Amino acid sequence: MPQTLGHITHLLCGSVQPFHLPETFSAIAKQPIHGPVHAGPLGLNGDQQADQRVHGGVDKAIHQYPSEHYAYWREQLGELPVLQAPGAFGENIASTGMTEADICLGDQLQIGTALLEVSQSRQPCWKLNLRFDTADMSLRVQQTGKNGWYYRVLKAGDIHAGDAICLTQRPLPDWPLTRVNTLIFATTINTAELQAFSQLPLPPSWRRLVERRLESGQIENMHKRLYGA
Repeated sequence: MPQTLGHITHLLCGSVQPFHLPETFSAIAKQPIHGPVHAGPLGLNGDQQADQRVHGGVDKAIHQYPSEHYAYWREQLGELPVLQAPGAFGENIASTGMTEADICLGDQLQIGTALLEVSQSRQPCWKLNLRFDTADMSLRVQQTGKNGWYYRVLKAGDIHAGDAICLTQRPLPDWPLTRVNTLIFATTINTAELQAFSQLPLPPSWRRLVERRLESGQIENMHKRLYGA
């Protein structure tokens, strides 16, 4: 029987808009959607991404972020306006009942009539610094592992706010996202862990990352992703 891990509190979509800097655009400012939303191979109907080189696509179709993390960020940052409603982190699914510790890479989850698969953790980028008016927000998200995760859509279907998030398959129980985050965001090389990770069915971008680390014996420079050009 499927195991209920959590529930959707809000579904959110966003359109591409000017974003803080000249000639910079983003769809991070997502708004709640009422009623059923269709989830297809590229995500939720009506949701957009400004830079599709690094956002969206089949391996980053839908982003989920645990509402439980908001209390931590309010303690750290104060009662920022952006933290007063779901969508602060650009998530499509705001959820309760589950965090990175409860989800494993490759988990398959039934939500409404859609079947989703956990494809990777979010690697936070510099746009969070501007959204939160906090110079190192992306680094803080990375260091805490409170980054949420992405789904690919295995079976298209309709999902609603209030739907249960039900685990149907867990092929990689030894790889909770807490372990994945520790490895991906490491500051030193752990060869044994990287070699074990490389044997998993990884998305292409992560496979390239792992191969580069194993070949070079070094962690790549994350400054551009975390702070921009």
